Amino acid sequence: MPRKARALKSSSRVQRLPMTQARAHLGDLVNRVHDNKEYFILEKDGIPIAGLMDIEEFEDYLELRDPKVQAHIRKSHQEVVAGKSRPAEALLAELQRGKKTKTT
Repeated sequence: MPRKARALKSSSRVQRLPMTQARAHLGDLVNRVHDNKEYFILEKDGIPIAGLMDIEEFEDYLELRDPKVQAHIRKSHQEVVAGKSRPAEALLAELQRGKKTKTT
């Protein structure tokens, strides 16, 4: 295995790499990001300039930036704090009891 390729192996989930090294191993990095859910911070002259992350997580990040989604999260949080929610198990149990009542 080439020396540079060995240098890319690490147990850490967030790794910093110079752009020159990332460029030489871009295909491998993309596979690791997608398959192993690893993250990479790419640096130019020691300064972080970009990051690599899996597309599903990036799409989730973009969705969370949507003002409508943020408003919904705030409203849901306020309802939980106000005690207007209940555990999913309680709702499912209630639905099961209602289903049994209708069939008997």
